[in-house]
Amino acid sequence: MAEDDAPPRRRSLRETVTVVVLSVSAVLTAWSGFEASKWGGEMSIAFSRASSQRIEAAREAATADAARAVDLQVFSLWLEAYATDDTELEEFTRARFTDHFAPAFEEWTAQRPLQNPDAARSPFALDAYVPPGEVEAAEADARADAYFAQALVNNQRGDDYTLVTVLFALVLFFGAFAGRFRSERASWTMVGAACVLLVVGVGFLLAFPKIL
Repeated sequence: MAEDDAPPRRRSLRETVTVVVLSVSAVLTAWSGFEASKWGGEMSIAFSRASSQRIEAAREAATADAARAVDLQVFSLWLEAYATDDTELEEFTRARFTDHFAPAFEEWTAQRPLQNPDAARSPFALDAYVPPGEVEAAEADARADAYFAQALVNNQRGDDYTLVTVLFALVLFFGAFAGRFRSERASWTMVGAACVLLVVGVGFLLAFPKIL
């Protein structure tokens, strides 16, 4: 009698385990899909911020280029006055040097460029010359690089959760087909495979960063 009762009992146990595995997998599938969607959103936001910072960097770089062009024109006029010994024009142009160009010009003339072969070729080659917008452009570019790198990380995290979703889908597949076999051993094999995949998927979920 005990032997006759054993198969139904084992079948009942397998069905119970299968139901638990399928239920947990269904919940975790939804959770991993939610996380994949959230990380995809974070990726889009980071890419958008990177694009915004690139635009800001281009705007600041244009400001720096415009300031550099003005300084170059005034400096060229000073060189012409200096070369022709036009003292009045020389003083006129020096008085119109911009605040960011004057320190570089003073440093350049202190190097005695006509006598010193190691002197900078022009004030524009010195670190002291920083036109407005140049620092801001570099900072915006750095922020854009950081946002772009973060976007790639977020994209990978979204892909990781998508992979886990596929893993849980396999759990559901094995669990659903476990009761289709006449052989109890084959059914338990399917349930066992589903349990292994479930444990692996849970391990991944615990290791991955989450957005709650």
